[in-house]
Amino acid sequence: MSEAVEAAEFGFELGWKLHALEAALVGVSGGWKRTGLGLSVRVRRDGGSGLWTAVGDDGSRRAARSADTADGATALVHEAFGSVGQPPPPPGRQRFTLVHCPVGEHAGFDDPRYEGLKAGPPQGCVAEDVGGYFGLRCERPGARLLDAVAETCREVRAEHGLLMSDLGIEKLGEWSQDGTDGWGAEIVGQLLLMAAERGPKLGYSADDLVRFLRTAAG
Repeated sequence: MSEAVEAAEFGFELGWKLHALEAALVGVSGGWKRTGLGLSVRVRRDGGSGLWTAVGDDGSRRAARSADTADGATALVHEAFGSVGQPPPPPGRQRFTLVHCPVGEHAGFDDPRYEGLKAGPPQGCVAEDVGGYFGLRCERPGARLLDAVAETCREVRAEHGLLMSDLGIEKLGEWSQDGTDGWGAEIVGQLLLMAAERGPKLGYSADDLVRFLRTAAG
């Protein structure tokens, strides 16, 4: 067999293997999260081995890493892309990003209404441009994620009159059953914040929404 034919067959085989690898990585369940670093990370726990696999994608390449914990796997992905991943928050503290993303309008990060919040954000939070929207990247006290998110939203609303309605989740239809402080909880939190903002615009009060949840969920 000539070298040209061998090279062609090798290239064909390599192409199929790369295609299969990409399909496998895309098929990892879980959801993409905004990281503020131009890097999306998806995590999944293998029920058999107990290992967590994180898949990172920066728009030009993709890498997967596995570890005993979701945070460990995510940190390895950050390292693979040349960025330093954060260690998990200490016990009793929660890490999340809140975004002011009002329905029906695009209030940019430089909107004057955010000046006071930029100058005096809640303790443990810093103002950040999140895809052109105003955001707060926070590490706050809370026994569970939703406890910390709710208290932060209450503080922002009371002091600045803004209802933070977004937790940075891009695909609400995806799911991860990873406990009260994981990505799945962020999805639930975002759905609740969206309902809290949009319900009153339709004539439903917060009490109406709470009653709906209690009735529907039993």
